Amino acid sequence: MLADQDRIFTNLYGLESWQLPAARRRGVFDRTAEIIQKGPSWIIEEIKKSGLRGRGGAGFPTGMKWSFMPKDASVPHYLLINADESEPGTCKDRDILRYDPFRLLEGALIAASAICAHTVYIYIRGEFYAEAQILQQAIDEAYSYGLFGKNAANSGWDCDIFIHRGAGAYVCGEETALMESIEGKKGQPRNKPPFPANAGLYSCPTTVNNVETISSVPEILRRGADWYAGMGRPKNSGTKIFCISGHVNAPCNVEEAMSIPLKELIEKHAGGVRGGWDNLLAVIPGGSSTPLIPREVCDTVLMDFDSLRDANSALGTGGVIVMDKSTDIIYAIARISAFYKHESCGQCTPCREGIAWLWRMMMRMVKGDATVDEIDQMLDLTKQIEGRTICAFADGAVWPIQGLIRHFKPLMIERIEQYRKRAKGA
Repeated sequence: MLADQDRIFTNLYGLESWQLPAARRRGVFDRTAEIIQKGPSWIIEEIKKSGLRGRGGAGFPTGMKWSFMPKDASVPHYLLINADESEPGTCKDRDILRYDPFRLLEGALIAASAICAHTVYIYIRGEFYAEAQILQQAIDEAYSYGLFGKNAANSGWDCDIFIHRGAGAYVCGEETALMESIEGKKGQPRNKPPFPANAGLYSCPTTVNNVETISSVPEILRRGADWYAGMGRPKNSGTKIFCISGHVNAPCNVEEAMSIPLKELIEKHAGGVRGGWDNLLAVIPGGSSTPLIPREVCDTVLMDFDSLRDANSALGTGGVIVMDKSTDIIYAIARISAFYKHESCGQCTPCREGIAWLWRMMMRMVKGDATVDEIDQMLDLTKQIEGRTICAFADGAVWPIQGLIRHFKPLMIERIEQYRKRAKGA
């Protein structure tokens, strides 16, 4: 388990005030100017050495992403912080925004200096009304203390920060759709290349990072890359906020060390599975877009990028959704399919048409009103959609169905056979 002294998010449960005096007592905005004055190269190298990977789902190495930004500052550079947390099963960024916003703001200032950006936008989910209010108050307070604006935090770096509220589109969590939305356009992903580091917001060099990622940066730089890299396994280092929901006795958000066993995470922090571990059916380990894993995999899998990849799933956002044996697993995945059908931006035909087709097939599978051959047809359809669209939305929409077929195909066949027997009896 993670030692208390190694926790980054020390006000995750809102037990103390979110305002600046309390945040400073927790160590936020401590030696910020000293860190910034060490220069972009030092900051980027430390983040690379720490092994910090994006906490928004993709898991891309943060320091490497920052190093892609051009050193030429003759055109504006932008830092965009993705607070459009819309992944079902995930609510970690929300708690950072409402209970520890200054940790995010300090990370934003340091990250902006590292990529030579003088402007930061925080793109926040439109439904996070209270969180947006708190965040704006925190920004106003930061300006009043000289932590943003000219010579921000006495660092010698000028930096302004703004909130942009979204309008409720899940696809705007994709970095290029987020940029389109900020520019006042329809929230639809762009073709890449060009990549954001070359031509992003307003066609200028841009880096997009998740709230949890940016919020972790100051503490890594204060304590040192070796401290952060010492938690978890190689290439899976540091801490992570896990959101544990579903059929557990005590649903919660908890910060833990990477590579903690899934079973330990659930039993020590969420009170165990309802009805005991033997009552577990399956777990979605990283938010709704990641493939489920059955009980036998859950016994041994570790909560990190590599272990879950080897189990044909993904860490994603760390949204752990626990399902016990009372779950109609076919209906649960059909319900997830309905979400992705609704949220598709419609730009790419395989996504727009294919996901709607999959949802209709899944709803028939729930009843069993299908043929056994259609299971393989549905799997083939997911393969025709995956990797054939502008962004990864479609991939995330089909992975839950692939996971269902991979692990619960016998149950789907049984459902179809039962439906046929009832139809004959009628």
